[in-house]
Amino acid sequence: MSVRQHWRLAAAALALAVATGCGADGAEPATSDGASDTRVFSADNGEIDIPVAPERVVATGYAVPVLIEADAALVGISTWKRGLTMMTGQDRATYDRLPKVAGELAAETNYEAIAAAKPDLIVIGVPKPVLGDIDMKRLESIAPVVAIGPKLPDAWREVSRKQVDAAGRAAHFEATRTAYEKKAGELKARYGDVLGRLKFGHLGAYGEVAKGNFHREFAGSWGTNIAQDVGVNYYGQVKAKGGGALDVTEYPALEELPESLGEADAITYTLEADGSPGEAVQHVLDSALWKNLPAVKAGRVFPLAHTEASTYESALTTLEALDKAFAPLLAR
Repeated sequence: MSVRQHWRLAAAALALAVATGCGADGAEPATSDGASDTRVFSADNGEIDIPVAPERVVATGYAVPVLIEADAALVGISTWKRGLTMMTGQDRATYDRLPKVAGELAAETNYEAIAAAKPDLIVIGVPKPVLGDIDMKRLESIAPVVAIGPKLPDAWREVSRKQVDAAGRAAHFEATRTAYEKKAGELKARYGDVLGRLKFGHLGAYGEVAKGNFHREFAGSWGTNIAQDVGVNYYGQVKAKGGGALDVTEYPALEELPESLGEADAITYTLEADGSPGEAVQHVLDSALWKNLPAVKAGRVFPLAHTEASTYESALTTLEALDKAFAPLLAR
């Protein structure tokens, strides 16, 4: 039995237990007479009255993958192309089946499609600054809306917990988090000693070749935060914090590569879903400046797949990729 199959069985057992007790975060369960059919939920957009057990949920952004995994009562979702390769076959089938009521961007929200889905809860999973691209009043006229989005890339842990809680599926979250933490602990025990002796840098996927820059990610960013759970130490920080993801990531000119990553004992870099470097990453890998970095000359370069996981289940895939990437360290 795989780790994923195990946590899904555990989730079912936990759900049964929760059904006979109190709801998540101390919320009282619904009663047969309807006296406790709503609760107050704290979200980015305030204190919102929501159903205790939503029966028709619309999810967008970061809420999409975690609510699919938790078997929430979804009736419409936004697209979530970045996470498709990390979905199980069952979850991908659910994703493909569900009506798409929004695109990849918050501005691509289809309000008519959301209204047609007749939701009793709408979970908006975008960062708070992006809420300005959404007509919240229009959504609120359709159903209760909770906005739950990440402030930083590594905030997916708490964000996904709150999203699942809002949808009434907290038991499923606990099971998959336990599976992830167990696997991460095993890998940290296996690689922690050797990883802890190295200062790592990370080359991300969002550099722009036309602008002549590259993407440096620091601790807490997309490409680094899961690797940190197995003992990787990413050194340094951005030169100037710009808020949100710009607090943990920056875009120096390619000429600054030696200054940016010259102190690194080892470097990880992001791969595309198919296991190959993207154009922006390949542009750096082909440069003479890259080839002359001390970490590259020492052969301590580790390509990482599935770095943009935003749920504990998808992060299990990232852990598998980390295990494969760091295996050569134990052979030295």
